[in-house]
Amino acid sequence: MIEPQAAAPPRSARTRGGRSGSGSGALRLPVRQGTGRFLVLAGVFVCAACGLVYELELVALATYLMGDSVTQASVVLSVMVFAMGIGSLAAKRLRRHAAAAFGAVEAGLALVGGCSAMVLYAVFAWTGDWGGVWASGPRGLLVAFSLATGLLIGAEVPLLMELIQRIRRQDAGGAVADLSAADYVGALVGGLAFPFLLLPFLGQLTGALITGAVNAVVGGALVLGLFRQDLTPRARRLLVAANICVLAVLATAAVLVDDFERAARHAMYGADVRVALHTDVQEVLLTGGRDGRPLNLFLDGRLRVSGRDERRYHEALVHPAMNGPHHRVLVLGGGDGLAVREVLRHTGVHRVDVVEADAGVVRLARRDRALSALNAHALDDPRVRVFVADAFDWLRRAPAAVYDVVVSDLPHPGITENTKLYSQEFYGLARRMLAADGRLVVHGGAMASRPRDFWTVDATVRAAGFRTVAYRVRGRQDGYAAGPDRGQARTAHAHRDWGFVLAARHEPAPRLDPAGPRPRTLTDAALAADTRAAERIRVPGLPPSTLVHPRYSG
Repeated sequence: MIEPQAAAPPRSARTRGGRSGSGSGALRLPVRQGTGRFLVLAGVFVCAACGLVYELELVALATYLMGDSVTQASVVLSVMVFAMGIGSLAAKRLRRHAAAAFGAVEAGLALVGGCSAMVLYAVFAWTGDWGGVWASGPRGLLVAFSLATGLLIGAEVPLLMELIQRIRRQDAGGAVADLSAADYVGALVGGLAFPFLLLPFLGQLTGALITGAVNAVVGGALVLGLFRQDLTPRARRLLVAANICVLAVLATAAVLVDDFERAARHAMYGADVRVALHTDVQEVLLTGGRDGRPLNLFLDGRLRVSGRDERRYHEALVHPAMNGPHHRVLVLGGGDGLAVREVLRHTGVHRVDVVEADAGVVRLARRDRALSALNAHALDDPRVRVFVADAFDWLRRAPAAVYDVVVSDLPHPGITENTKLYSQEFYGLARRMLAADGRLVVHGGAMASRPRDFWTVDATVRAAGFRTVAYRVRGRQDGYAAGPDRGQARTAHAHRDWGFVLAARHEPAPRLDPAGPRPRTLTDAALAADTRAAERIRVPGLPPSTLVHPRYSG
């Protein structure tokens, strides 16, 4: 009579490879089976949270350095998901050495993910070149980090699946459900921790380094503590040494991160950085403004204001729109106070409302000695009221027919997060705010280098029920090209002009107010010539941009 199969050790008491593939034998745990499963699922939770932080960190850094968040998010996440699939397949060959392999994967992921932000920021700061195709140069480095991170994240789940089955064999569906639940909940926590905890309190660089350290500690502790008997002595020594080295690298980088950021800022902006702060909205930097050096204001790495030629930009933006009634004026954006300065030069202005998304920029415009001198303390004028709000949401709640002039002083529409402020719906709200004879002026971007974007702005304003006229003003040809059109801090192809759209219910007249102040950089003759020059390069037939169908390039 054949002895029943139950006489052999049950599968739940065997290892698939024993001590790193040594054959058979029950896996000995330092804790009970239930506690062991809980610890593995807790490790899945933490690793998933760290993995999502790495993904979001790469997306955020790519968006900050290159702009166009939709493109950067699509490229980084699609490359990473593809690599996760490859990593899962590759992990199949490592299942016999699951504990050692998982420990190595977590050490590598902690190092790659933790240091990715600092390495990419360093390359950008000291090379300043993100041009070219995705497969070459620093952009290729971003793809390489996305691939490496995705490969390592993808290898985690198959190895964890093997480890949890070694503790207690269960049906595959139940094991997958347990791991997936821990993985998804961890991803939720990591996804919420990044924007609400890591980014505002620690910043991109320190946040990534601390995430890497947590990843290394949890991965190493799980393997060396729970699955220690599944490792050979040599594997244990190697894993301990690897984790010590990874933690030493991350700790050293965290200690030096402030010095690194200062050096990187000097490499990007020069040695004259006076103010560098992270507000709730963006990074704000001021350079110059002392000892006769021109003041520059950078927002998220883009030159927003240059003391060399900001007057040329702001006079062209404001003064043509002030030709007519201008008792009540609304400035959208313009938290630096420079557009408001030009508005207040006109007699008859009774009220100026400023809608700015970043309270930090407003505080800086009021308190920084150089910037407040440049804007002539315009934001402290009793006629000026400042509202810290999103311009789109603010317009939706404001009463109709309140303003004689609306000045849209916003970053150019090629920045993806700003496209709603250049949509047909947005200009429809602005039209509702205007009195019957009111005027709207829009900064539409660089006309020469981004003609389709500019003329899409014109087409969109027309679609909202306005009659329009376009004009452009050239910036200085030396040094930085200033204004919101400016791209990254250093680039070989600076925008050399600004394009504007003047709009009204009736055909607008692009002329200066004959009873108003005389701008230093603008005359009626120059404005007429700028209008003719713009018309010669019109791109006809472009459709308007809407909230559901934005048409601006990245």
